[in-house]
Amino acid sequence: MTASPARRPFQRRWLLASCVPVLLVLGMAASVPASAPGPAPHAAMPGMAGMAGMAGMPETAGASGSSGRGLAAEQDGYRLDTATTELPDGRPTPFRFTVTGPGGAPVTDFAVHQTKKLHFYAIRADLTGFQHLHPDLADDGTWTADLAALTPGTWRLYADFVPNTGPHAPELVLSRTVTVRGESAAVLLPAPVGTVDVDGYTVTLQVQPVAGAHQLVASIGKDGRPVTDLQPYLDSYAHLSAFHEGDQALAHLHPADVVTGDHGGPTLTFQALLAEPGNWRVFLQFQTAGKLHTAELTLHVD
Repeated sequence: MTASPARRPFQRRWLLASCVPVLLVLGMAASVPASAPGPAPHAAMPGMAGMAGMAGMPETAGASGSSGRGLAAEQDGYRLDTATTELPDGRPTPFRFTVTGPGGAPVTDFAVHQTKKLHFYAIRADLTGFQHLHPDLADDGTWTADLAALTPGTWRLYADFVPNTGPHAPELVLSRTVTVRGESAAVLLPAPVGTVDVDGYTVTLQVQPVAGAHQLVASIGKDGRPVTDLQPYLDSYAHLSAFHEGDQALAHLHPADVVTGDHGGPTLTFQALLAEPGNWRVFLQFQTAGKLHTAELTLHVD
């Protein structure tokens, strides 16, 4: 996006917030059935059995739109190519990749949206280890994402971008899976809750959404008082990433609230278009006093 923080057209914000989850409807026949709410947080399972299957979605898709959930490496002629499919565990890793265009050459011209040219996400198959990064682009079209240390298991890595091909260029989300070798145990998804504490802040989701269009309101407080000093982060007062349990379908949302300097909060209103029922692992990011906070909780969609 190129709009200034003080004047964000609602129509453009709606487009960016909803394009990925709206496309979730396409290809839903192949989706994994929704599971029941999980048990208590961080219950360990012996071994990693089943984790590869959770992430084993198609790596390619045609222009029909079946890749609209962010689970394919190719869409509309654009393709995510990675230098490796295996990563080391236990240490930070520079992960390099390219996005090739319909002609097969690496793309070097990307539109700015949400203040960045590309958003990069990493999540393990059990929906742990969330990372949201903004990689660096070299002149030859190679991106480098500085991943924090990864734990062993199967990970899905997503590239979210808009080709700079005109004012109506679509936002695309492509992904591939990589393996981090080593002994590990899967972590069961925490049970759905409406409130979570992070860095001394209390984040509450005030409305449980249902599949399809619905309003989701988050409120942020600290020490029993409403927070009103949220700072702009990616041209809005929060960024919400949600991953569907079982297939890792990605949705990301931004609040519709107008940005007016460092005066955000205490409530943030999202248009939650989570079209697929089941459990979603939600990561709500917001910034205060120059520090980014990430609240994690499980949301159940009927």
